Amino acid sequence: MNAEHPTPNPPRPSLLRNWLSLTGLVVVTGSLFSFFLLFFLDTLAHFSNPYIGILTYFIAPGFLFLGLCLAAVGALRARKRLGASAGLLPKLVVDLSRPRDRKIMGFFIAGTLLFLLVSALGSYHTYHFTESTQFCGQTCHTVMQPELITYQHGSHARVACVQCHIGPGAEWFVKAKVSGTYQLYAVAFNKYPRPIPTPIKNLRPAQDTCEQCHWPKKFVGNLDKTYNYFLGDETNTPFAVRLTMKVGGGDPTHGPVGGIHWHMNVGNKVEYVAAKLDQGTWIADPARQSIPWVRVVDAQGVVTEYRTKAFTNAIAENQVRSVDCMDCHNRPAHTYQSPNDAVNLALSLGKIDRNLKWIKTNAVYTLTRKYANETQAVQSIATHLAGQYPNEPRIKPAIDAVQEIYRNNFFPEMNASWDKYPNNIGHKDWPGCFRCHDGKHLTADGQRTIKASDCNTCHTILAQGRGEELNLLSPAGQKFKHPGDEVDGACNDCHTGGL
Repeated sequence: MNAEHPTPNPPRPSLLRNWLSLTGLVVVTGSLFSFFLLFFLDTLAHFSNPYIGILTYFIAPGFLFLGLCLAAVGALRARKRLGASAGLLPKLVVDLSRPRDRKIMGFFIAGTLLFLLVSALGSYHTYHFTESTQFCGQTCHTVMQPELITYQHGSHARVACVQCHIGPGAEWFVKAKVSGTYQLYAVAFNKYPRPIPTPIKNLRPAQDTCEQCHWPKKFVGNLDKTYNYFLGDETNTPFAVRLTMKVGGGDPTHGPVGGIHWHMNVGNKVEYVAAKLDQGTWIADPARQSIPWVRVVDAQGVVTEYRTKAFTNAIAENQVRSVDCMDCHNRPAHTYQSPNDAVNLALSLGKIDRNLKWIKTNAVYTLTRKYANETQAVQSIATHLAGQYPNEPRIKPAIDAVQEIYRNNFFPEMNASWDKYPNNIGHKDWPGCFRCHDGKHLTADGQRTIKASDCNTCHTILAQGRGEELNLLSPAGQKFKHPGDEVDGACNDCHTGGL
């Protein structure tokens, strides 16, 4: 050994210098970068998104933990192979005067920048994807398919799901994250109900969501509407009703208080209890279709309670719900058409030729049958209608229209269709207004009742019938003429989707 030139000690081997540990460290770096970027984007967002919360606080930390585990496993394997002489970190000496070190440093910096750029782009696009309707509706395809398709045909088709289902603010963001975590579990382990039950429990109040766009004090007044129907007879006789809808308003500074929007919690407060009889006992009605008790507080603070004769229960305040937009507009974005209404619309638009005898009855019949799946349904619709009209070229467009109606409103895999989801706007197919306005809700002294709705309470019939009858407008209103025989009782007693 030369004393002037001692032999250098060999470098101490590193426990992290193996592919498994290096891979783990790369995953750790990427997850930390993604976490901070997603956190920054979520902080600046106008609306909190629970899926971003899951990505930021569950997925990114999960990858961080995975990377640490990989690095640790690689280090333990290296320790077993190299023995106690190995250290955790290698001795790092960078001499930029050496061409090799400069080259390695250049590749390292370029690789790091490329990796961070890819992570940033991936995190950013993931952030925007989780805000999209496609993510909400297609990620869990079978579960959310009914909601996605009915949403696409609804009046809120350009409003993002998160704006209604979550809205702004930290409190509901946290609630949505907790709910979203359970939903992921339910989908992963096939624990979700079929159909998805409504109304959604603990849904954010409409004042925090709907009223961010819809001004509750607006005076709407009367709206002119025409409803086109076709009778289930041989000639598919048309019958139309033209009327003014008395929407009105609830704020006296913008118009007379009255009409349907009198119920808005602007000048008046309306509260109710939803309960139904089950084997002689009143139990909560989660669907809110049976309302035996109502309390009204007017603008002067006068309190009036109404109840049906059979409902003698004591009222607990935690059972009381204040009326808001969602009690009438309970299907604002996911509307299912009944077979009768959908076929009426197709006939009025000319998608189905009304000159085909009995086509209204036959089309509705095929839509009211029970099918195991969509494939069986569309095949059965085509077979039945083609069999009813052999050698009739006009039946092909009609078959296409009826099949389209089925695809847009019936989802047998999820047991979802119009009859599973009550629609409280109006009163034809569901109780709707008549849940309260049935003339059976009395005050304690029995002297006053909630006014029973008739055909002119909420609208004025201007014209009805067909042909020239629709030109005979009556500003004072007409008495409703029921097609065919006169009937008594609530509309939904007979109108069950197929009529």
